[in-house]
Amino acid sequence: MARTDLPQWLAYIEQQHPKSIDMGLERVREVATRMALGKPAARVITVGGTNGKGSTVAFVEAIARAAGWRVGAYTSPHLLRYNERVRIDGVDADDASLVAAFEVVDAARGDTPLTYFEFGTLAALWLFERAGLDLVVLEVGLGGRLDAVNLVDPDVAVITTVDIDHTDWLGEDREAIGREKAGIARAWKPLVLGEVDSPASVLRHAYAIGANALRLGSDFFHEPVDSRQWRWREVGAELVLPVPALTAPAQRANAASAIAALRALPGEAIPDAAFAQGVANAALPGRLQRMPQGDVDVALDVGHNPQAARELAAWLQAHPVAGETHAVFAALADKDVKSVVEAFAGASLRWHLAGLDAGPRAQSADQLAARLTDTAAAEATRHARVADALQTVLAVAHPGDRVLVFGSFHTVADAMQALHSGR
Repeated sequence: MARTDLPQWLAYIEQQHPKSIDMGLERVREVATRMALGKPAARVITVGGTNGKGSTVAFVEAIARAAGWRVGAYTSPHLLRYNERVRIDGVDADDASLVAAFEVVDAARGDTPLTYFEFGTLAALWLFERAGLDLVVLEVGLGGRLDAVNLVDPDVAVITTVDIDHTDWLGEDREAIGREKAGIARAWKPLVLGEVDSPASVLRHAYAIGANALRLGSDFFHEPVDSRQWRWREVGAELVLPVPALTAPAQRANAASAIAALRALPGEAIPDAAFAQGVANAALPGRLQRMPQGDVDVALDVGHNPQAARELAAWLQAHPVAGETHAVFAALADKDVKSVVEAFAGASLRWHLAGLDAGPRAQSADQLAARLTDTAAAEATRHARVADALQTVLAVAHPGDRVLVFGSFHTVADAMQALHSGR
């Protein structure tokens, strides 16, 4: 069947590999060679980690564009439209461009099977290479060492955080996961580490290949100035910057890592004013995104692992409301949901569980509840869908209450669609 539009192509590429994840670079490198893909831009920053990747990409992109650079950004997953994954000069790729790129990938691959993510990564790289960009920022999909994004040799690599997630693929502890994520580092190139306590495995790998590790808390720092400003500094330099519009507690560390990465790039330096403008302007849907409904505050967050849940719990504590806080939680079947809920042990929440329709990783509210025995959410109200949970909660919420909706990109996407449609 002829594929003429983007939905048809997306349905097609979902079927071109028997597995949704097949880690390894051999197949995708072979196809990239056939496509004659080169470096996608004059400069490349690759961003990996457990949490904070998308936000760090958003800060890098916003700061570089404030400096007048043409920037491409590749991120995943998307919330509402696949086009969100590929941005060129601040604009999502249009359907026609993505279709043209998919056609090139499909023609080059022959009989080589590619996963959905691999197909999309090659398409994005092809588009970037033809766009005449000053900088491309690539977000790692899963892990690092064997992720399709790791085809590209970055000028600077960033590892935001390392925590427990995707254990079936990456290992059971931070040291094992850190080894996989450290695979995006390159010999004698800067490697920015966005947390104070990076696993020893990351530092060992950097040392072994001669990567120049730049560590938060050792080589660069962030600290509050007052309620409206914060300071980024390294030895011999500092910047006083506005508080990020992205409000979660971790966002200052993400912004600090983005600044360190941009300052470590070779070539043209970015003016101080662009750092301030970019930090102030960076925006990313689904990261504590506020969508108030009348006098009820609704906050949406894609957080889906224990580290992200701890950040959300800290934000709730730092931003109390006059009324009650209702939590709408829906998660994929392969997530450590019990540890996620336990991260909110000190918070007073009214829990609501919802089901997700997300293919083989789907999970009903009943299945989710069965995994939450001996937690505060064990006896939560259950709903078939996120939209149903939201409708029920908003019907009983009082002025001054808050609704926190979180647990997955799918959760936030479902909530956004429900709120936009008015149900």
